[in-house]
Amino acid sequence: MTLINKPNTLFWVLAIIALLWNIMGIFQFIGPIFFPEIIFEGLSEDAINLYNSFPNWYTVIFGIATISGLVGAITLLMRKKVTVFLFLVSMITVFIVEGYYILGTKVTEIMGQEAIYMPIVVIVFSVFLYFYSKSCAEKG
Repeated sequence: MTLINKPNTLFWVLAIIALLWNIMGIFQFIGPIFFPEIIFEGLSEDAINLYNSFPNWYTVIFGIATISGLVGAITLLMRKKVTVFLFLVSMITVFIVEGYYILGTKVTEIMGQEAIYMPIVVIVFSVFLYFYSKSCAEKG
């Protein structure tokens, strides 16, 4: 006899929010590469120079964070066990990317203290997605 756990409505709502959130993350990743004039519109020259000064490893890690997050959200909707691993990779790389952004650059000097609010939200949400997916996997 096979027992199938059907996810509740909250699961589907959170999975769709995770998908939309990670799609926005992909746009944050590809935006400066493909659409810099749109992304940098309205920013000061110092802010643009800050973004352009990020090392190549930052871009690679940022890509891993966003892509693993997006694939994790897709696999969450598909209810696959690999989701936990993908969100773990995303969370670790988010810590690296946002940690460098907050602590390794002069972002607060250039853009003000409020420039670190969104990176903190990204960190919190990535931690939430990891632990939520882990909890879902444990429940089957």
